[in-house]
Amino acid sequence: MSSQPPTSTPQQPGNDNQATRPHSSHSHSAQGQSLDGALQKAGFYPRLVADVVDDALDGRDCVAHLVHLETHFDRAEVRRHITVLVLTSDMLVITHVDDQQLDEAGEQIVAQISTESVPVAQIRSVVLSYMYAQPQNYKPSDPVRELTLAIAWSGGQRLDMGPASCGDPQCEADHGYSGTIAQEDIVLRISAEADGLQAVQDAKLFARALRAVNTGSTSPVLHAAQSMQPRPRAGVFGNRLSRGHQQR
Repeated sequence: MSSQPPTSTPQQPGNDNQATRPHSSHSHSAQGQSLDGALQKAGFYPRLVADVVDDALDGRDCVAHLVHLETHFDRAEVRRHITVLVLTSDMLVITHVDDQQLDEAGEQIVAQISTESVPVAQIRSVVLSYMYAQPQNYKPSDPVRELTLAIAWSGGQRLDMGPASCGDPQCEADHGYSGTIAQEDIVLRISAEADGLQAVQDAKLFARALRAVNTGSTSPVLHAAQSMQPRPRAGVFGNRLSRGHQQR
């Protein structure tokens, strides 16, 4: 993966009210894009998401970031949501944004936003699962085709159950159930086919930075500190939104 300075991305058409304004540039030289550039490329309400993330950071400097946009097809409807992970020297800030159409014409849309700030000292595990194509022909230069990042901090567990078997394809006896238990609070799946090879590499680098801060094994190089201009705070929801980033 090449290190390159962030490049500007032109504003996407059809989002004339969503252009990202300069507010605090969180660049990471080892990643493919700055945080602002990654939000702009995702194109999912970049100004709104950038302001929410900026507010959640509360003046902290970004060590590493990961922006993941997911698209789901629900019958004739296309649904998208974005998860943004920002690592600081002491916190993991998670922002998730969904939108919802309130009328058939699509003129009334609301955004549902949740943010969570987790002290890195509370993170219990960082799990990376890799998928390689044609492993029998593997070469060190072969890229990872798919990566799943699982982060656990609250002790939450996921239980996957399925019918047990004895290995005999002719056996019809009931062998009960078997399953696995995995600790996870957030899981993101990044595919080279859907998200690009750069996104997979960025996810690997983010996990590496998270492990370093969590274990205190190294001192990550922080971004150059930049002043944050005061800005008016938007209104907040009366009730706490559910954590939509917990995709099982």
